[in-house]
Amino acid sequence: MTHDLKTWPEFFKHLLSGEKTFELRKDDRGFRAGDTLLLKEWTQRGGYTGREVTAMVTYVLSGFGLKDGWVVMAIKPVGVG
Repeated sequence: MTHDLKTWPEFFKHLLSGEKTFELRKDDRGFRAGDTLLLKEWTQRGGYTGREVTAMVTYVLSGFGLKDGWVVMAIKPVGVG
């Protein structure tokens, strides 16, 4: 499954550099390992910037101190647009 997700610029730049290898999200979509995330840079003032990163979810963590209904996903970038 592919999930289109908004990403704030301050986090997007770390995705581009390869420094950010995870996503913390409310699990309102049933995220699973093997899913694809289409992470689109978005600003409150201007909306979508046109920059995006495609990443594969390699692991999903829930529980273990996370608020109910939230997950941390390990991701591996597979494309930049």
